[in-house]
Amino acid sequence: MNTLEAFNQALFLMINATASTPVWQINAARFIADYVIYLIPLSLVAMWLSGDERQRDTAVRVCGVTLLALGINQIIGLVWPHPRPFVIGIGHTFLQHAPDPSFPSDHGTIFASVALTLLLGGLRRYGMLMLLSGVAVAWARVFVGVHFPLDMVGAVAIACIAFLLVMPLWRLGGTMVMRGLVMLYRTLLAWPINRGWLSS
Repeated sequence: MNTLEAFNQALFLMINATASTPVWQINAARFIADYVIYLIPLSLVAMWLSGDERQRDTAVRVCGVTLLALGINQIIGLVWPHPRPFVIGIGHTFLQHAPDPSFPSDHGTIFASVALTLLLGGLRRYGMLMLLSGVAVAWARVFVGVHFPLDMVGAVAIACIAFLLVMPLWRLGGTMVMRGLVMLYRTLLAWPINRGWLSS
């Protein structure tokens, strides 16, 4: 076992819950690990429906960065399928999960991609919400035994790479993409928009 992997496993065991951990802590971590991610689509929809042009542009960029980052994760998982803790019999597991590759964490990648794009897009309130939520989810998924800590570090790195790849493309074609999406939105939801229920 190399030094980095030994460190990864040792750090995991420091964070991972045990049989003596209070049930309420495990239940809280399971809830965070599974359900806090739904804040992301809710926030993006709210940004689009009630936001201005800048918020909508950033929300769509969030989707692009996140999708590219998840695609990179899939490639990494195929090339280097790092096992999850419960697959190699380390620690305790309190959340059912498929034995697919653990590195990088998809949950961590999603939150890192969203938070990074929002913060660098100037939407600090939404960005900080996603950053803090992402830290909580990262902790919870290690705590309940389905990820190693370095899975989360890898997720942040992949999010940064995806952001750097998307931004030049967005500068080239983002305006055209947004024009088409806004036109489609105004056509499909013309009725509530005309009544002032949604932002135009």
